[in-house]
Amino acid sequence: MVVEDSLVVRQLLVHIIARDPRLVVAAAVGSAEEALREIGRVQPDVISMDIRLPGMDGLEATRRIMSDHPTPIVVIAGSVEDESLKISMNALRAGALTVVEKPVGLTSAGFDGIAETICTQLYIMSQVPVVRQRSFAWRPNAQPALVQKRDWERSPLRPSIMGIAASTGGPPALAKVLGAFPADFPIPILLVQHMGAPFMEGFASWLNGLMPLEVRVARDQEIPAPGKVYVAPGDRHLLLSPAGTLQISASPALASQRPSATLLFQSMAKTVGSRGLGVILTGMGEDGAQGILELRQAGGYTVAEDESTAVVYGMPAAAVRMGGVSASLPLDLIGPRLLRLTRGDGE
Repeated sequence: MVVEDSLVVRQLLVHIIARDPRLVVAAAVGSAEEALREIGRVQPDVISMDIRLPGMDGLEATRRIMSDHPTPIVVIAGSVEDESLKISMNALRAGALTVVEKPVGLTSAGFDGIAETICTQLYIMSQVPVVRQRSFAWRPNAQPALVQKRDWERSPLRPSIMGIAASTGGPPALAKVLGAFPADFPIPILLVQHMGAPFMEGFASWLNGLMPLEVRVARDQEIPAPGKVYVAPGDRHLLLSPAGTLQISASPALASQRPSATLLFQSMAKTVGSRGLGVILTGMGEDGAQGILELRQAGGYTVAEDESTAVVYGMPAAAVRMGGVSASLPLDLIGPRLLRLTRGDGE
């Protein structure tokens, strides 16, 4: 189902989707109200959702759909200015799975790439199982899958830096984990989130407004400071250099990902070893798994989000399967565990 108020853009999206043999347009509507009326009848596998709509906006539509008719939602954002980005990011927090750039026209620069991204994301997200929005409170009967415990917590060395990575479903999960930290959090945090390059500045700004920590896009050769969150720029790798500074790299994508969580964790393993803290959250695919394994092998402590709360148990599952995870925890327990570890309080 396409939800888009502009007739021209709606027709363009229908045209783009119709060219892809994996996809069929079930309905194309011009308002959130019409989408809510039609969704029960149409029962789409995935929804492309405009944010700026007449009447009810895309954020409120996302909330209602995820409450009443849980369906994978891909936000199609036409602007990267602050207000639209804020609405888009809040839609992700309300249950939308990802955000992609809105196409301008058949002859516009980069149209084919944008069109391919839209179709690929719609197809991939149509395969994601979703449930009614729920709190991430840990249920007493939801036992986390703890892997072999290590003696890292009893080491006199405290972590000196944290790397955290997420993909599909990442923004709300990151907000949950990072929101548990106080402004005086004792170590820097390096963050990889898979998202379209035009949205990274807005994503960092959105996160910054939700928590006591300062969040911003990382800059090359910066010295990471405690209590700061450094977000990998769009379409660039974020690494920790041997000198302990941030390194922004345009080297080729690894396993189709740039930024790559694996490259971030590998650089941490080489630079800080046992003083590294690695976290891998919800996401599709296997990015980060090899890197977090190497960080653990170097003596670092690593955490994966448990299947009981992950929107997509892909990246965490791959990390667990490879043996790269010290502990798997439900989302609500990750932030408090990390805070205790960085303060030297053990588990």
